[in-house]
Amino acid sequence: MDVVQKIKSELDSAPVVLFMKGTPDFPQCGFSAQAVAALNACHAQFHSVNIFEDPELREALKAYSNWPTYPQLYVKGELLGGCDILLQMYRSGELKPVLAEAGAVAA
Repeated sequence: MDVVQKIKSELDSAPVVLFMKGTPDFPQCGFSAQAVAALNACHAQFHSVNIFEDPELREALKAYSNWPTYPQLYVKGELLGGCDILLQMYRSGELKPVLAEAGAVAA
C-alpha cells in the first residue's frame, strides 16, 4: 500500500480523524493537546493517527492536504483545519454541530 492509499485508508476508518503528534492520552505538543481537548469537550468519537509513528505518512499528508502543520482534523474525509480553526469553531459553537452531522457525537 502506498502512502496516499494509507492516508485514504485512515480517513475511511472513521467519520472524524485527527492526525496529531502523539496520542489522545499522551499528546506530544500543545496544539495536539488543545485539539483533543476541544474534541473531548464536544464528546466526539474520533480516530487518531500518531504522525510520529510513520515519518513517510507525516510528510506525505502535508502535500495531500496542502496544510503544512499538525494537528489536522478531517471530517468525512475532508480537511476541516488545524488547531486554530478547530478552537475557533469550538469557541463559536460551530464545531459540535459539524461533528454531530458526521455522526461523531451522540444526539
